[in-house]
Amino acid sequence: MGNLSGVSAYQVVNNYDYETLRDVIFHYGEERASRQIAKEIINNRPIETTGELAAIIKELVPAKFAVKSLARVFQGIRIEVNRELDVLKDVLTQSLEVLKPGGRIVVMSYHSLEDRIVKKFFKAGNLDGKLEKDFYGNIISPLQAVNRQIITPSPEEVAKNPAARSAKLRIAEKTGGGSQ
Repeated sequence: MGNLSGVSAYQVVNNYDYETLRDVIFHYGEERASRQIAKEIINNRPIETTGELAAIIKELVPAKFAVKSLARVFQGIRIEVNRELDVLKDVLTQSLEVLKPGGRIVVMSYHSLEDRIVKKFFKAGNLDGKLEKDFYGNIISPLQAVNRQIITPSPEEVAKNPAARSAKLRIAEKTGGGSQ
């Protein structure tokens, strides 16, 4: 995925103000220590390498949580730089325009932020998750889930491809119902 925001990871780390940096780390990285991490990043600017950033994070969190915290912070920065959630939302919205009734959309997500957006969209047929109901209270949606359960990789697949461990596959079919 290319840099769609026009901002680099270097700029996020070295130019964002405290509140914006904290929000990127907290909302996109889902990191609890976002306040402390953002504060230390600002106090140690300029940060020139990922190694320098990793060292700052490792000093702030208990050793047993370091790997997870590092992954979360770098995830948050990556999502900000690539506008990943905005792109996902655009694709989901556009899918309703191009799919004919009976057409299917298949989405693989790799973290909870993406999966929440996809799940809500598949259920409601819109990004805000607002359910449209008929006179009797039945949900009217332009999409219907094909599988009741999400599809996750088997232990064998994860053994062959460890990066697949967090993947979740959801499938929905366009019904023609709901407002498009």
